[in-house]
Amino acid sequence: MIHCEGLVKIFKSDDIEVVALQGLNLTVEQGEMMAIIGNSGSGKSTLLNILGGLDRPSAGQVNVGGWDLLKISDDQLVEYKRNTVGFVWQNNARNLLPYLTALENVEMPMLLTGKLDRAYAKQLLEWVGLKDRMHNKLHQLSGGEQQRVAIAISLSNRPKMLLADEPTGSVDTSTSDQIMKIFREVNRELGITIVIVTHDLTLASKVDRVVAIRDGLTSTEFVKRNPNLDLATVEGALNGGLQEIHEAFVVVDRVGRLQVPKEYLEAVGIDGRASMEFDGERIVIMAPKSLEGDK
Repeated sequence: MIHCEGLVKIFKSDDIEVVALQGLNLTVEQGEMMAIIGNSGSGKSTLLNILGGLDRPSAGQVNVGGWDLLKISDDQLVEYKRNTVGFVWQNNARNLLPYLTALENVEMPMLLTGKLDRAYAKQLLEWVGLKDRMHNKLHQLSGGEQQRVAIAISLSNRPKMLLADEPTGSVDTSTSDQIMKIFREVNRELGITIVIVTHDLTLASKVDRVVAIRDGLTSTEFVKRNPNLDLATVEGALNGGLQEIHEAFVVVDRVGRLQVPKEYLEAVGIDGRASMEFDGERIVIMAPKSLEGDK
């Protein structure tokens, strides 16, 4: 569903350039429910904006659902955003129109595309547990209920992929659990790919896969084969303690190059050149042994 290779995003302002993504690699399969975690400024929201068609990449490759987002035209980008992607924001003001009811909010994207389906809009609100609240205005709904309306809105155009930016950032733990349960049910019922960007490490146990981003790069990836993956492990990836990770994967590009985390290389003293051995089962990378010709 998503394939990014060497993805670069540079923001320019006058004479200042900020590199938000510096060669990020990421692959997400159709139907996955995954989380991207990272500290503030790591580039995770920039990545989400590019995947959502809200920002243009500067270089590299980024393909989503058959669309090449580096070469896509403005007209194609409108079609992409209407038919491929749904968005849930942390700030409800970006999702909702306050003077409309919950049902009218869900119907609005349908009206804009000329495809009003009231029965489906009502079904979406039932899915998120708001069957008895669909005719309420927003001021009559709690923050958690408003966020659930936002999820229903994001699904109104029947997208192939749902992007959620800190969807549990402004709600309590109980509501957060409820929202994540809704995401899981939608993922299973509709087969929709869900990518959640968050700094909330507790979400790691509620998704299929977690990818950590540091300094605009995919630094490491956790495959949740171990159901007891703890927060210390995830925090270690974000803060440089990669030696504590149970299982880490590096990206192999199409010509066989590895993107090895910088922390690994520094830990074994690799700088510029490495030694590699194959024992029949494993490939071992280590600091090179000094050669007679080296001075």
